[in-house]
Amino acid sequence: MPPLWILIFALGLLWSGWDPKDRLTWLLEVAPALAALVLLWSTRLRFPLTPLVLWLVLLHSLILMVGGHYTYAEVPLFDWIAEWLGQSRNNYDKVGHLAQGFIPALCAREVMLRLNLVNGRFWVAFFVVCFCLALSAFYELIEWWVALASDEAADAFLGTQGYVWDTQSDMLMALIGAVLALITLHRYHDRQLAQLARYPVLPSTDSA
Repeated sequence: MPPLWILIFALGLLWSGWDPKDRLTWLLEVAPALAALVLLWSTRLRFPLTPLVLWLVLLHSLILMVGGHYTYAEVPLFDWIAEWLGQSRNNYDKVGHLAQGFIPALCAREVMLRLNLVNGRFWVAFFVVCFCLALSAFYELIEWWVALASDEAADAFLGTQGYVWDTQSDMLMALIGAVLALITLHRYHDRQLAQLARYPVLPSTDSA
């Protein structure tokens, strides 16, 4: 993992964790970013990712950190955008859910292609989209469980802002993100995969 990547992640995490709006909400929001860091570090030698996917994971982590610091319903820039456009809600959460489809789509595509899990590019794209929708649905279940377990953190973590179709629109944004990623970046991703092909995937028993 590039030192610059680690530095940006660390600085983003420190900023995000400095006096966040709600400490429990912050922990819940940044947990996926921390999990990604652990996974990337533990597999950095056995299964190094393409630069494209690696930096996209960092971007997704920063999006989570911003949402964790302010809560998704109170990111200042999107309050200003909502006011400027005459919108009734802060839509930063939609950016997060778009990223939740866009970036995992490239991650899943990379794993499927490098491990030859699916035959045919059409089926790779199909199962990538299915994976992203499943991931989005599972995240909505997590939000529901948190809401049931903690009344205090529920509103901040859910970020519904009174919108009755928030769950469905979140999943739609993830779907749009996944399709956009496959349409716009598949050729660039393929070129990076071809360059990475000279580094074979090591057996899982090798030390990370």
